[in-house]
Amino acid sequence: MKFFQGCTALITGASSGLGLEFARQLAPHARALVLTARRHDRLEALKSELARANPNLSIYCYALDLTDLDAIDRFTRWLADEGIRINFLINNAGLGDHGLFQHSEWSKVKPMLDVNITALTRLTHSLLPVLRTFEDSAILNVSSSASFIPVPQLAVYAATKAYVTSFSEALRAELRGAGVSVTALCPGPVDTEFSDVANAGHSGPGFSAPEFLKVPAERVVREALMGVVRDRARVIPGWAVFLGMGLVFLIPFVFIRFGLNASVAGLHEDEESRQGIASPRPVR
Repeated sequence: MKFFQGCTALITGASSGLGLEFARQLAPHARALVLTARRHDRLEALKSELARANPNLSIYCYALDLTDLDAIDRFTRWLADEGIRINFLINNAGLGDHGLFQHSEWSKVKPMLDVNITALTRLTHSLLPVLRTFEDSAILNVSSSASFIPVPQLAVYAATKAYVTSFSEALRAELRGAGVSVTALCPGPVDTEFSDVANAGHSGPGFSAPEFLKVPAERVVREALMGVVRDRARVIPGWAVFLGMGLVFLIPFVFIRFGLNASVAGLHEDEESRQGIASPRPVR
């Protein structure tokens, strides 16, 4: 953790989940933390907690709606006006939605695209000139193991995370030798508020995962930070998820597609049964 000694880190989505844990683990080592989220009251509560344990740490809280590009631009101008120079950017904020895409509400899909893709890209683009002025700086983009394959009932979320992983790899290649490392964190299921938010407003079984796949937030963050120290391109916490993703890369996609189709076949049958819709006859 000496790698982060004296750093100035910006953490998006810092009010809960992985963002909150990133702040807690970096606080004893950083010179300053910039914490952003929509819920300012939670940020202030976290600031009080961190300040008590780390009296020499400078902590800035900024209520930021990442669905608003103008707000992001105002935020980056505020950083410049305040003379706050970020050398560790953690793009952690993300939104999810669980359920069949045909039943999704655009009011949930649009913010997911805005936060997971547009805001991450815009914030990285705005801060990259500052990051490049340091001898050593880093970008950590929180993606997901869902970025490696299409995931029915998480179709848009998985697609946005596929963008994050691909973007991170390409940016890493572009910045090789420029003193800016780029790491994509691709965790499996983590016990945070994500599942509750993703399942909100949907009837039927919610999004869940087997316990053996779940990794505590503390471990996910610890492994992510060590991945940054070691300049790793990707971090996949947890042996079970790591092995599972390894198998995904080895299996021909035609077999994965068969499994995806089978996974949703029962859902359509249940829906048709509830609505009294007869299954279509096969075309001969």
